[in-house]
Amino acid sequence: MKNAEALLDSRRLMNSRLPKFEMNDDDAAEGGCGVVGLACEIPVAGRHLFKSLEQMRNRGNGKGGGVAMVGLNHEQFGVSAEILKNDYLYAVAYLDDSVRKDVEEQFINSTFDVDHTHEVPTLDNWQELGNLDAQPPNVVCYFIRPKPAAVEKFLSDGNLTESNFPNKKAMWDEMIFQNTHKLNVEYYAKEQRADAFVLSHGQNMIILKIVGYAEDVIRYYRLDDVTAHVWIGHHRYPTRGRVTHPGGAHPFGQGVDVALVHNGDFSNYVSVKDYLAQRGMEPLFFTDTEVAALGFDLHSRVYGYPMEYVIESLAPTGELDFVMLPDEKQEVYEAIQKTHIHGSPDGPWFFIIAKANGLTHQLIGITDTSMLRPQVFSYQRGEVGIAFCGSEKQVIDAVLESLSSEDKRFWRRCDEYWNARGGSYTDGGSFIFDVNPTDDGGHELIMSNKFGAIVDTHPEGNFEIEPAAMDSGFDWSPEWTPSEIFPQIVSTFPTLDWPAARGLLSEIGSHASQHSRQQAVDLLCLLLNRKYDTGKLRTSIWLDCVEDAIMGILNHAGTTPCEYFSGQKSPGHLPKPQNPSQAIVVDARPYPIEGIDSLARELVALHRTGWRNFVVTHCHGHRFIGNGFGMETSDVRIDVFGSVGDYLGSGSDGMTIHMHGNAQDQVAQIHKAGTLVIHGDVGQCYGYGAKGGRLFVQGNAAGRPMINSVGSPKLVINGTALDYLAESFMAGDPLDGGGFVIVNGLRFESNGEIAELDTPYPGGNLFSLSSGGAIYVRDPTNVLSPSQLNGGEFVALTDADWDVIQPLLVENEEHFGIPLARLLTVAGEIRSPSEVYRKIIPLKNKALSVEDGWAGKH
Repeated sequence: MKNAEALLDSRRLMNSRLPKFEMNDDDAAEGGCGVVGLACEIPVAGRHLFKSLEQMRNRGNGKGGGVAMVGLNHEQFGVSAEILKNDYLYAVAYLDDSVRKDVEEQFINSTFDVDHTHEVPTLDNWQELGNLDAQPPNVVCYFIRPKPAAVEKFLSDGNLTESNFPNKKAMWDEMIFQNTHKLNVEYYAKEQRADAFVLSHGQNMIILKIVGYAEDVIRYYRLDDVTAHVWIGHHRYPTRGRVTHPGGAHPFGQGVDVALVHNGDFSNYVSVKDYLAQRGMEPLFFTDTEVAALGFDLHSRVYGYPMEYVIESLAPTGELDFVMLPDEKQEVYEAIQKTHIHGSPDGPWFFIIAKANGLTHQLIGITDTSMLRPQVFSYQRGEVGIAFCGSEKQVIDAVLESLSSEDKRFWRRCDEYWNARGGSYTDGGSFIFDVNPTDDGGHELIMSNKFGAIVDTHPEGNFEIEPAAMDSGFDWSPEWTPSEIFPQIVSTFPTLDWPAARGLLSEIGSHASQHSRQQAVDLLCLLLNRKYDTGKLRTSIWLDCVEDAIMGILNHAGTTPCEYFSGQKSPGHLPKPQNPSQAIVVDARPYPIEGIDSLARELVALHRTGWRNFVVTHCHGHRFIGNGFGMETSDVRIDVFGSVGDYLGSGSDGMTIHMHGNAQDQVAQIHKAGTLVIHGDVGQCYGYGAKGGRLFVQGNAAGRPMINSVGSPKLVINGTALDYLAESFMAGDPLDGGGFVIVNGLRFESNGEIAELDTPYPGGNLFSLSSGGAIYVRDPTNVLSPSQLNGGEFVALTDADWDVIQPLLVENEEHFGIPLARLLTVAGEIRSPSEVYRKIIPLKNKALSVEDGWAGKH
């Protein structure tokens, strides 16, 4: 802003004339939330978020849910395109309709020219929605322009002039902001009346929220067919504020043109509140999300910081990442931190922000630098580009499944998914998705990271699939086996077009019906899980087709069982196996994600009936799969397809689990024994408190894998872990039966070739506070530095170490096809293990040594 201090002085003056309000400390409580956001080149209807939000219900308790939309359809609000573009959409929630006349008289009609009033449609009877305990507010949208006389009064009351602002839009924004604050004081905060409050005040955007779940917002306000280019949705476990009032729900729209949601809570809420108070801002809703929204607006709109600096002010870069920044950036960041550190939210959080930025519709995801809350980013680009960020992969997949069922321009799998490392010196752990207008009247999705660098979202490969050919042209050898035929298919695959590739799947399906389902499924699993060159085809769509082929074969197991597979016919159906090796196919779709009637409990019931082999299909966020089977389950195997939820394989005592795709958070918690194989990436806290077993990850692990692990767990990560790997690891001596982690630091090129990551481990908290075990890192060029070892030290890799880790790497090759010889190859030459792998062990400090000595004598 041209004169930010004058503007803040006007706020201080405004608040000096208003009553003060304090939060009741009893209202504060720790909580967590579920969040999802999307940005798309074409408008997306609200119904496509419904299933996603419903699947995420376990991340809320019905005390608050909401959605925000940016890039609206003017016809759906009864205005012209010109009015939608130029007017402010001022959305007011009325819990007491009797105050509407007074609100309009005091704060709407006296201050603004109202071009149109739109009452958001609602269900006739709110009690039809069984989850609602109270009627949601009626919402009125005023399309407004400031009156010249009201602008003059605003300037006069605040001791301001037009010269304090760079343009009229900035002046009007502040006028809107202060008008909203006064309205909320009078009709929400004063005497805790909570009769009305402003939901949002921006151009081409709106927020709607209730005491309930976010999908009930879509139901109640009839948003099924209402479209927007950007959506965010939020389920709430209340943290602060009025926990059973829609004013306390997310999103928060205190910032002009902005809607913000977050998962987590701030440990320094009071500090942030005081920081804002010093700048003339008084919170009225007393939630940490409100002060986050105010802080974002302060830094972006009032101080006029570019987005990079706004993100830095909220999520300060620290430790090793700060050192890795260029000198000039360090200088700026240090100034930002010195100025704003007491206003930076501390504690676990992940922000999703929807922003109307002129003609651009924005979605922003910002990751906490401590990475204490889960987050997933992704995108898909075919004829239409769409991008996501959310709490879990499964909620992203649910949106795509809904979209693809109606619109063939979408398919059910993103081109890329990733977890961000907050504060990273490479991308900042934050991403901005801009939906920009194009000259032909359409829109283009562009993604950039915190530093403004454009991220390529245009993967190769034909995404326009065609019908299957009658003959794929592939020469099937007689009496083939999956392991023998797979390399032959892969070698010829780059020459296939869509008809031939789909013909290949048809031929595998015919083999299943005429010869062996088991062989067909095993071959298709190799095509689904392994990395190889998909040639002319878009990889994500091809994998979608492969998984479809697997489901097509397994779906018949209920009506036509065979010696290998038998299908469950309906929930509660508990057949007995025909032979010990027969697998029961369980369709996850009819089951709740968790609870008494959940899929996890059904699998336990089937196990008690005698089943030892399970194939779970069509997962969509189901939690606790593989939990509760009891002791000594080494004869159990579970294969999971779809988008799994949290806690997969937790508490396992011997079973084998294969997740055919990415896994979510809290996988293999307190894992005692057995094997868990993730054919993809895995989320937060993988192997938390694990005590034993063998764990394998084809790709990357997010934050905090294997923390607090004891005993003898063994983990191979073929990609990397973002940070806090093996924190507080207490797993003895690997040379004497203890546990360890292997990090290979690899990635797969688009053609399936293996390549080295720039660094095998990017974080600065490797082996933090650990007292046992070891980490073996593939680091032939010594990229890792001692500064990254927070409590560890490098030691030489011995022959005894190699004898311990080699068997695990051999098994790793069996699971993922990553050759052991390739792991030992550096610059085209096979090296000795000691030249390729580095060993890290805990570094005992003097205090620990004294304690150990005392323990040895007592």
